Amino acid sequence: MLSPAQAINIALGSIGSAKLRSALTTLGIIIGVAAVIANVSLGASFNQYFNDEIGAVGSNFIVVYSQNIDVFFDKELEIIRNTPGVDGVSPINQQMAKVTYMSTSRQIDIQGVTQDYDEVANFKMDSGTFLTDKDRYVAVIGAEVAYDKFDKKISIKNPIDITFRRKDGGVVTQTFIVKGVIQDPNTTFAQTGVEPEIRIFIPIDTMNEILGKDDYGGFFIKAESLDVVRETSNEIDKRLARSLGVPSRDLENDDAKPYVVFDQIEILEETNQLSAALTSLLTSVALISLIVGSIGIMNIMLVTVAERTPEIGLLKSLGYNERDILLLFIIESMIVGLIGGIIGTVAGIGAASIANDLLDVPDVFPVSLIFLGFFVSLMVGLVAGVYPARKAARMNPVEALRKE
Repeated sequence: MLSPAQAINIALGSIGSAKLRSALTTLGIIIGVAAVIANVSLGASFNQYFNDEIGAVGSNFIVVYSQNIDVFFDKELEIIRNTPGVDGVSPINQQMAKVTYMSTSRQIDIQGVTQDYDEVANFKMDSGTFLTDKDRYVAVIGAEVAYDKFDKKISIKNPIDITFRRKDGGVVTQTFIVKGVIQDPNTTFAQTGVEPEIRIFIPIDTMNEILGKDDYGGFFIKAESLDVVRETSNEIDKRLARSLGVPSRDLENDDAKPYVVFDQIEILEETNQLSAALTSLLTSVALISLIVGSIGIMNIMLVTVAERTPEIGLLKSLGYNERDILLLFIIESMIVGLIGGIIGTVAGIGAASIANDLLDVPDVFPVSLIFLGFFVSLMVGLVAGVYPARKAARMNPVEALRKE
């Protein structure tokens, strides 16, 4: 009876005696496994990239914005502030206004906020500091506004003139002193409508005073943790609907409510679906290479069986049974697959690293990928080797010896 150790030694000897043939056999597995590893890793990297971009927009954020005027007031602000799970909230008002600096004017989105907005939005300051609730006629501007919008760069302590249009049709121009410049978070993918680089932030009380209004356009909210974002978002929705007279039966109908609620989890779910679809597509293409590689192993093993027919006959005449012959050829096929898997895994990680650098996405290599590479290569070798092994095992020893 052939032991596994003996089968491995014989299989290694057979592979070593035909190095070129073995190398060509493993090439298909190397390409297939490398493609699977690289593509799965690339999909995980894109998923991390999307999550990082969304995280740069805000921390555990929930956004509520009205679809009509005169919907949100201090009452709704207090309702949200007192909702379980809320860690911070800033009311928001915004208006596209003419901004003038050094005789150059541009149309820029102005947002009135409170000091809590900074904590929710995860701002990183390029210079200066963010607003406080004690500030009046000061502004914090995005990096693109400071460095790209005007003929000359804007720095802290520079004055800018903002021309607002009141709802009664009047126009008001007010000078603001720049207090800080916000770094560009470089979120090329995640666009949620709260990107700071293209906006100017001023105290909301000052903005409402200039515009002659006391309502809010929406709220930017921070939940206590990502785990409670969805639960907190739903509770805010229920409380606002109750306050604004929206029937509970219409809670799921966005058209029946004068406001819209969305949160970080919703965006993460959408990006995860996109990432999963991308990973599935890339992996499906890679699996084609594995199928081609497995067919290559099967063909080579069939040729090997034909070439080693006298050897099979001799083994059987020496007392080796069908199980021994079957084990010998399956182990040889699996070794070929494993060698291809090891080389393919290394090649796949290298290819993924190069692709990640070229695409400027994070390097993500789950440890499970290494086990995936080994498992896939072993399975390919096993499946591809079964038919040739069975053919060899069922040979008649007398006929096999005659081939010599």
